[in-house]
Amino acid sequence: MRRIRYQVACSLDGYIAGPQGDTSWIPDEPAIEFGALFAEFETLLMGRKTFAGLPLADPEYGQLYASKELVVVSTTLTAADHRNVTIINELSHHSIEQLRQRPGKDIWLFGGGELFRHLLALDVVDTIELAIAPVLLGNGIPFLPAPGPSRQLTLTEQRRYEQSGIVWLSYRIEPAAPQESRFLGC
Repeated sequence: MRRIRYQVACSLDGYIAGPQGDTSWIPDEPAIEFGALFAEFETLLMGRKTFAGLPLADPEYGQLYASKELVVVSTTLTAADHRNVTIINELSHHSIEQLRQRPGKDIWLFGGGELFRHLLALDVVDTIELAIAPVLLGNGIPFLPAPGPSRQLTLTEQRRYEQSGIVWLSYRIEPAAPQESRFLGC
């Protein structure tokens, strides 16, 4: 089964984008090869806002997305309006498991803190791969909007990039603990 990997850049104070979705604060890091990162995935899973901001028409970046299956979770978009995009109108454990069971490479949860929160609650995200930039934004789109589910993580990899100061942390998300019912007495 394909894994869902939340791979995202984040400010030190926990934002994945500025208040208006701006990501220009992410420092350039020549040691990070974005082409190699994209090659690890065949499917990009995202929310409607992330999809709307993709530079699909840009000659340089558009080709990165052209070879990927774009899966957008949205209650407002329709497949008829977006022929080359898979639209999931109802987010459920079943709809995500169907996506995960298809053959192929891992799935990149490609931005969207809200979508991350919902998928984490469904217990279908396998890893968090976080590039922490040495920037304090003070406000913006949070990495995990509240109220988020509680999960235990296991650190699996760490890297430090000298030129930019980015720290890359990779975590495996441990399965959610089963809900315990406790009789507390009367």
